[in-house]
Amino acid sequence: MNNKVILEFLTLLQEHNSFEWMQENKKLYQEAKGEFESLIGEMIVRISAYDESVAWLSAKDLVFRLNRDTRFSKNKSPYNPSFRAHISSAGRLPIPAGYFICIKPGESILGGGVFATQFPDATTMVRDYLTGHGEAFMGIINSRDFQENFQVLGEKLKNVPRGYDKDHPLAEFLKHKSWDLEYAICDAQFEDVDGFLDLSVDIFHKMKPFNDYLNQALASFTMPQRP
Repeated sequence: MNNKVILEFLTLLQEHNSFEWMQENKKLYQEAKGEFESLIGEMIVRISAYDESVAWLSAKDLVFRLNRDTRFSKNKSPYNPSFRAHISSAGRLPIPAGYFICIKPGESILGGGVFATQFPDATTMVRDYLTGHGEAFMGIINSRDFQENFQVLGEKLKNVPRGYDKDHPLAEFLKHKSWDLEYAICDAQFEDVDGFLDLSVDIFHKMKPFNDYLNQALASFTMPQRP
């Protein structure tokens, strides 16, 4: 695997973000994409050692497209200059929570948790679960592994939503519409393939209790069917 090829392609795409450039550099794109899929494939194998639910996954099914939806955006650049994948028992769907990777020069992250603000039913499920299982949640986020590596991020309201106790011990977390984690990766760390694999698989392992908690909350969630 050659992670430098991935960064080199994405750096060039940032500088020349156009359909024309992509057509002229299709071979470079295919090479970089192939390297990223190989990387994800190896991550699946290693993650499966502690999370068997992802063992059956194929890397090609987990990688997001580079194309951007520009219909409602002022930024009309046709591509998102990053390679992204979500490794979970449901593939790249946002629920259940899994292991997210975004490689973008200077802005790469490893992620976990639930990012799906577009599903209000899921948000309600997590909030309701928090109110009844607060001790377990605090045990996870107060653990040494969590404290040394993460903080709970995500879009949130200014106030505790109606129907929930504003004085609840987890009031700040009830404000959230998503509950996610991010761990920053610098380019030098990513270029070291073996070191990056060791680090990412370890970080994802440390995220797993947080993911497991959210997935318990979302156990009865059904992804809406497209019309």
